[in-house]
Amino acid sequence: MEQERSVFTPRRTIQCNGKLITMDKPLVMGIINVTNDSFFKGSRFRFPFSIARRAQQIIEQGGDIIDIGACSTRPGSKPISEQEELKRLTKALHAVRKKYPDALISVDTFRSSVAKRVVSDFKVDIINDISAGELDPAMFETIAELGVPYILMHMKGTPENMQLNPHYDNVIRELILFFNEKIEKLKQLIVKDIIIDPGFGFGKTIEHNYTILKNLETFQLLELPILVGISRKSMIYKPLNIKPDLALNGTTVLNTLALLKGASILRVHDVKEAVEAIKLVRLTSAQPEFQYI
Repeated sequence: MEQERSVFTPRRTIQCNGKLITMDKPLVMGIINVTNDSFFKGSRFRFPFSIARRAQQIIEQGGDIIDIGACSTRPGSKPISEQEELKRLTKALHAVRKKYPDALISVDTFRSSVAKRVVSDFKVDIINDISAGELDPAMFETIAELGVPYILMHMKGTPENMQLNPHYDNVIRELILFFNEKIEKLKQLIVKDIIIDPGFGFGKTIEHNYTILKNLETFQLLELPILVGISRKSMIYKPLNIKPDLALNGTTVLNTLALLKGASILRVHDVKEAVEAIKLVRLTSAQPEFQYI
């Protein structure tokens, strides 16, 4: 039985294909992009052997979830066809499921038809939708039908235009209202397992991103797990005047801040470093067995 939660305490469990996943300890989601144009070249894997090797790396380094995406959503990108997305995902999921049949897999897609196929054909555990149903009105009903956990991300606009001068009067207030509306619709459809993602870098300026991070604990008002995906993004490498390849240290710094502010899942390119950050942050909140005076 799930423990009784106090006011504004996020849920600590989700159901994935009959398995109860607890988030008493934050989870690490390792990224596999089956693309040739994702913003960080170190996350691109196009061939079955390299995809399987990357899945092995995620698992061996302590990752809890493998997140597979086949349609690049970097700023300015245009979506590939549904057929091409399914072709790439099928190749990747075959490779991963063959070697790790029980791995916890999330698929990053905004198309309901793709979500339906990967869940039915490969028993994908989680659907990760960057558009929160905005790009496909059938997504919410599909998630309710599939009965899988749903990552609800905020994005202003589309990947093609989202970074063309995004504006908010109050970014925190607008995101909270956005999530409230979406969560209510999902609950009416009896979708029980929802994870929220503020969508760092998706229709936000660098200032917006840091405002969200600074106020991340505010999203605990929604009483749902919070996913943070800031790995090697421009909010790190642009202020430091470096390339994404050199943004690991900055990523770890901001992931640590996110953990201290209530993040339940870190979506990352660098699994080992995220796992280490979680271990050290948890030590700071652990109660000592003895106190010396």
